[in-house]
Amino acid sequence: MDLKNLQYYDISAKSNYNFEKPFLWLARKLVGNSSLEFVASPALAPPEVQISPETLAQYQQELEHAQAQPLPDEDDADL
Repeated sequence: MDLKNLQYYDISAKSNYNFEKPFLWLARKLVGNSSLEFVASPALAPPEVQISPETLAQYQQELEHAQAQPLPDEDDADL
């Protein structure tokens, strides 16, 4: 269905049904290539993070300190 030069697609964000169709249509229009296709991106390994036990202990201590701080009064007067 073409309405005012806009393509219509039934999509579902919940089930990912046809979620790529509007983006593919738009990309094809923008580059002027009706045979443009999306390709799957390769699965990348998550970055490896190395944290020393001392740094981890420091982060835990900072977190506990932050959690112990009192919350400010809920006053919107300063907004």
